[in-house]
Amino acid sequence: MRSVVGDATAKKLATLGLETIDDLLRHYPRRYVSLGEMTDLASLQVGQYATVMARVVEAVNKRFGPGGRKTRTEVTLTDGNARLTLTFFSQPWRQAQLTPGTVGLFAGEVGQFNGRLQLTHPLYEPLEGPDALEGRIARGIIPIYRASAKIPSLAIERSVETVLPVADVEDPLPQDVRADRGLPSADVAFEMIHRPRSDQQWRTARDRFRFEEAFVLQTVFAQRRHAALGQTAVPRRRRSGGLRDAFEQQLPFTLTDGQRAVVAEIEADLAREHPMHRLLQGEVGSGKTVVALLAMLQVVDDGAQAVLLAPTEVLAAQHHRGITAMLGALAEGGMLGGAAEGTRVRLLTGSMGAKARKEALLDAASGAAGIVVGTHAVLQETVQLAELGLLVVDEQHRFGVEQRAVLVDRYDTKPHVLVMTATPIPRTIAMTVFGDLETSTLSELPGGRQPIQTTVVPAAERPDWLARAWDRVREEVADGRQAYVVVSRIGDGDKEAGERADPEGPPTRSLVDLHEELAAGPLAGLRLGMLHGRQHPDEKDATMTAFARGEIDVLVATTVVEVGVDVPNATVMVVVDAERFGVSQLHQLRGRVGRGGHAGLCLLVTSAEDGSPSRERLDAVASTSDGFALSRLDAEQRREGDVLGAAQSGVRSSLRLLSVVKDEQVIADAREAATAFVEADPELTTAPDLRAAVERLEQSQQADYLERT
Repeated sequence: MRSVVGDATAKKLATLGLETIDDLLRHYPRRYVSLGEMTDLASLQVGQYATVMARVVEAVNKRFGPGGRKTRTEVTLTDGNARLTLTFFSQPWRQAQLTPGTVGLFAGEVGQFNGRLQLTHPLYEPLEGPDALEGRIARGIIPIYRASAKIPSLAIERSVETVLPVADVEDPLPQDVRADRGLPSADVAFEMIHRPRSDQQWRTARDRFRFEEAFVLQTVFAQRRHAALGQTAVPRRRRSGGLRDAFEQQLPFTLTDGQRAVVAEIEADLAREHPMHRLLQGEVGSGKTVVALLAMLQVVDDGAQAVLLAPTEVLAAQHHRGITAMLGALAEGGMLGGAAEGTRVRLLTGSMGAKARKEALLDAASGAAGIVVGTHAVLQETVQLAELGLLVVDEQHRFGVEQRAVLVDRYDTKPHVLVMTATPIPRTIAMTVFGDLETSTLSELPGGRQPIQTTVVPAAERPDWLARAWDRVREEVADGRQAYVVVSRIGDGDKEAGERADPEGPPTRSLVDLHEELAAGPLAGLRLGMLHGRQHPDEKDATMTAFARGEIDVLVATTVVEVGVDVPNATVMVVVDAERFGVSQLHQLRGRVGRGGHAGLCLLVTSAEDGSPSRERLDAVASTSDGFALSRLDAEQRREGDVLGAAQSGVRSSLRLLSVVKDEQVIADAREAATAFVEADPELTTAPDLRAAVERLEQSQQADYLERT
């Protein structure tokens, strides 16, 4: 690009991440201004870098300083209603240049002086005369780009004008795909989006590039799905009279219709000669673990092993305890008192002691452990398995595709893969983040699960409500039950816990301070425990075990309890500074209570004012227990990048116009088109530009993963 726009301009463009001609052409205008359509000056905010179109009302030179030797030129602009001041120091000639009636583009950072908005030393470009950008008057529409003080919109526009005639444009959209949808070619679309002659032109171009982004991404997923069909896996058919049958016979409850349907889907997938790649998503408490365990036992019955991969040691230990408890004697294969048809369930984490680790590694390598539960430690080369038949990944949103592949790609014969998430995912996001997976959904709760009442406690407005909240905790404990108190941070300077949904809110209490305050005040006399992510794993495990056994009445914790923690006797949760958490996170947290035979209660303590966005968000959580409805609300309220998450940052960086929240129909159409195209041409030999775009996206995802490891 330097050879086209020059070194100086190229360096400035690079500050916006625009390194190549393609980068520059895909730096699409963020809005357009029609000639004669003035900018709404009243909408400007202090600190904003803005490009405005307005008319000069007056220009006045004022003198100041010793002897009046310095000049300040004040130029007043108007949009017909509001006014904006331009200030130039020691440039008196601006008065003659910016005469009343002049219309131009003015760019700079919005400041404030004496209560008036102003731009100091703004960049300026006339919209008529010899200095106006050629062709702009004829087109009548001015593109406005995301810019900075170093490279304003006006300079970006000039660079695009320079590059467009000489650019060798790739077109990732095959001609047939474009023709079916009436979309223009890439070179025509770049002209329409950067130099439109009508509003319809730039809208048509945006539609084309929005679909292109979705199509390239869905092509990546379609290729992965197609490649999976070419991989071989050992069929793991259900065996009568084995572990799975024995486990089902001892289950103390009946599976829901939804669970039975998903179990049948997974059972069929495991029996095929191609590896299963399935996403299991379900409401909090919908019984995903039981479904996954039945799949693992089906594989163990066939002589292979299953690995359950969890994102944290607390969750891994919880899974290990839960699975062991559910299996009972079936988890003690080869041990005294164990069932004859049983297996072993081993835990493997990075911090476990040498002796326990050695035993776990030996059982994994020999095959004595049919089920291995662990964290990232399972991915290490030193961990050998006799025969991996099934990989179950819990809380899939915390793992990238590459982290799954680390374990899967060690084997010529691929294991089956089941990934789970307790965070309900809107369809658009599922297609964008998990597009290589088939999806199963559990939406109903198992029998015996009690409803959870959620109430917002406005602590600032109604301190008596807060006092009542602590009374409710004491009442539950007096009835023999237990409680959680969740807080967003551990101690001073800590930023670990909540999603920081309201980072500008009032100061929050730390876990350490709140624990002391409760122990000495409203919860004095109760047995309080403390749990957070910085504790040694043995300490965390001991605390959770004590809580599960009923030896702790109230567990004061950070969001380490957000997923997987299952204590049926816990019936009440108090979330302190609830405005600091996101919608989906609050829904996850409250799912920790009401898991037994008693109704659950979740109290959202907040200082947010009634009517504020934070308060409305909490009211929404309190108004419904539908996790899918809340996940849609959460996605709509969050930034696009936050929705996709760190594990999908490669995808995120490729999306400029496509919204994974709003563009459901575009994504669905692109998925269908990409699937059909890849089925006809798996290697994309007839579409070299598409193949190049797919390779770039795959490489960016891989680079992001390598940077995180």
